[in-house]
Amino acid sequence: MILQHMFGVLSHPRDEWKLIREEHYSAIKCYGSHMVFLAAIPPLAAFIGTTQVGWSPVGNEFVKLTVGSALPIAIAFYFALLAGAGLMAWLIHWMEKTYGSRSSFDECMVLTAFTATPMFLAGLAALYPVLWFNVLVGMAGLAYTIYLLYTGVPVLMKIPEDRGFFFASSILMVGMILLVGMLAVTAILWGTVLTPRFT
Repeated sequence: MILQHMFGVLSHPRDEWKLIREEHYSAIKCYGSHMVFLAAIPPLAAFIGTTQVGWSPVGNEFVKLTVGSALPIAIAFYFALLAGAGLMAWLIHWMEKTYGSRSSFDECMVLTAFTATPMFLAGLAALYPVLWFNVLVGMAGLAYTIYLLYTGVPVLMKIPEDRGFFFASSILMVGMILLVGMLAVTAILWGTVLTPRFT
């Protein structure tokens, strides 16, 4: 059923959010049957793309990573995505009373998981790791994620549209801060513990 909701959110989100709200998914079920699989898409695609195709800023002179250096980076990336999604759900739950919502952590986890679906699917672009292509696909995924956020918050959090707009804007801001923090940690790890080696 979660897979059906995933495609429904991508094709007709306004109607699908209402169906998702009626399902009453637990955070554990959402995490175990949705997040663990979707979060694997970007690291797995990046691992294959950087070791088999090679990385290139403009589409020529591809440079490949060794399997031995790419594997720990991909594993760390996977667990960072899972941790980031869990932290985002917790932050949404922490903020929700400010906007008049009385939602459970389960509903906040469901919102996080389904809203992030386009971003995780956009990770498939890493199979062809050319910078301009990955940026374009990533921006499209981000744009649809933002759209899902603004349509999903009023429905799942059970608040009026105007409050939902402000709540979604706050979530977006917190999400951007969380993303920047993850990128900073990645840069530190990239230069110290998880140093890439090229073939």
